[in-house]
Amino acid sequence: MLRSAVLKTRVAAGAIHSPLPSWTFVRAYSSAPKEFDTVVIGGGPGGYVAAIKAAQLGQKTACIEKRDTLGGTCLNVGCIPSKALLNNSHLYHEAKHGLAKRGIEVGEVKLNLQQLLADKDKAVTGLTRGIEMLFKKNKVEWIKGAGTLTSPNDVEVALNAGGVESVRAKNIIIATGSEATPFPGFEIDEKQIITSTGALALEKVPEKMIVIGGGVIGLELGSVWSRLGAEVTVVEYLPAIGAGMDAELAKAFQRSLSKQGIKFKTSTKVVGSEKKDGNVLVNVESAKGGKQETLTADVVLLSVGRRPYTEGLGLENVGVKVDGKGRVEMADVHQLRTSVPSIHVIGDVTTGAMLAHKAEEEGIAAVECITNGHGHVNYDVIPSVIYTHPEVAWVGRNEQQLKEAGVKYKIGSFPFQANSRAKTIDDAEGLVKIITDAETDRILGAHIIGPNAGEMIAEACLAMEYGGSAEDVARTCHAHPTMSEAFKEACMAAYSKPIHF
Repeated sequence: MLRSAVLKTRVAAGAIHSPLPSWTFVRAYSSAPKEFDTVVIGGGPGGYVAAIKAAQLGQKTACIEKRDTLGGTCLNVGCIPSKALLNNSHLYHEAKHGLAKRGIEVGEVKLNLQQLLADKDKAVTGLTRGIEMLFKKNKVEWIKGAGTLTSPNDVEVALNAGGVESVRAKNIIIATGSEATPFPGFEIDEKQIITSTGALALEKVPEKMIVIGGGVIGLELGSVWSRLGAEVTVVEYLPAIGAGMDAELAKAFQRSLSKQGIKFKTSTKVVGSEKKDGNVLVNVESAKGGKQETLTADVVLLSVGRRPYTEGLGLENVGVKVDGKGRVEMADVHQLRTSVPSIHVIGDVTTGAMLAHKAEEEGIAAVECITNGHGHVNYDVIPSVIYTHPEVAWVGRNEQQLKEAGVKYKIGSFPFQANSRAKTIDDAEGLVKIITDAETDRILGAHIIGPNAGEMIAEACLAMEYGGSAEDVARTCHAHPTMSEAFKEACMAAYSKPIHF
């Protein structure tokens, strides 16, 4: 079987355990520092997973986190609360517009926004407290404060409760995550000009919302407020939404969201803004230049991406290098190690996709490298999901990337309109698209738009991780009736012919 079609990047090799520095090297302390085998700076998905794994492997471990709750951006003001709002806003929209055709009459449907937000907060609180319990169970010490590197093995923590605590470790893992990228000409107040954080806590449904940026965050949160009654317009500089998405799916996705009432201005550049008479005026023009147009909204959501968060970390104190985008560089990607041998880095603060599950994989790999010299992250099999309705999920390479690489490929696709489970629940929009190596049938990419896409993509990840072919999947029995049969039939289409289409 030819293996050149898929580039594999795996973590492996010998780990370095840095010796404790000599007293001539380290600053003096008024009291002896606490000593650990591993200290993780940051308690987000990458950081808390790394800390728990380190403790499970027998290391004396501490996690430094300045929030009052663990879980980082993802659990507190990101992935988790947004999914709660996406789910409940979808239920509200279905109750208003979708139940009658199913023979369910409910009378007048009203929105209780405060209760909707409270339910979101309940989910967040339960999960963040769960991490605290996991820390206690695995004997991870949570040091509540902001950490600053003072030497390759020392961290000074400004405690939330006041005072300073000194911590020393054989190994340090930087997992400080990312923050919303600001946009020139917009002053964020989280009331009218908001980031994703403000979009999770609006006190009323806006009449009009402008979303700047047609990526994952903007489309998810735009969908939430559109379902709840806002008139939403997405402004995207690129010619298509869903950066990184397969072009065929991106077009289908935009059509679907447009049918739901969301307006799009693609290939459009934002050139300025001002607040006037209680509204925000946003000036836009074609990305290629031309006549300006003014859009008006009572809320503007800035979702143009995220940037590494390293404020106060003290990288310059110890010589940890960063690149031109402010990302902490990996001097040794196989060990997830920075330019300082005792300091490792994972997650959004370094290179690669800014995804919680990517950070988790790196966290476990970094700890395994520290402990036994090798770990594993396959960067070619990191899935992406947009949790709108329909959901969109993909993993591996898309058609454009394969064309650019000169790789010969085949495509198998299968529509949910031909899937019995999707038809029985009247949720049959979308398709599964499988891309395989033309010579070996090995799966190079999987792209799904439709119901449960975020769950179905795991099958593609498993197949690709083990070098599976489309025929391997197609010859594996799938339960009937299930959405996953569409995945099987798309694989059948890639190497032969589907049965039901």
